[in-house]
Amino acid sequence: MLAIGTDIVHVPSFAAQLDVPGSRFRAVFTDRELRTCAFKPDRAASLAARWAAKEAYIKAWSQSLYGSPPLIAPDAVDFAQIEVVADAFGRVAVVLRGEIARLGPPAESLSLSHDGEVAIAVCVVDAGGRREAICSST
Repeated sequence: MLAIGTDIVHVPSFAAQLDVPGSRFRAVFTDRELRTCAFKPDRAASLAARWAAKEAYIKAWSQSLYGSPPLIAPDAVDFAQIEVVADAFGRVAVVLRGEIARLGPPAESLSLSHDGEVAIAVCVVDAGGRREAICSST
């Protein structure tokens, strides 16, 4: 089963939150994501697109479970376990780690974009047989 998630982020609001000491947005990115975005022309927009990707993944995963309860409580998601990585040509993908990798379906496709005040991400997951295997073991 394919499922799609989309998220959009207002970059100025996100950038303002990034600058707040102790903001949760410092903890949602991996060191690699922070290094990758550090040298981008618009660091805040690049991080906002990655935040949108993490949200889009969660939405796609949730959609793949339509009619079933979530496997992780929404407030228990460790967003750093959903990492956006780029290849040598700048194409992006989602790499899952920890509990998310154990429970969540793989991300089949990811697209990021930002322009002006908005960043957007679209993520496609394929729950395949994993959802049935996970649900039958609970």
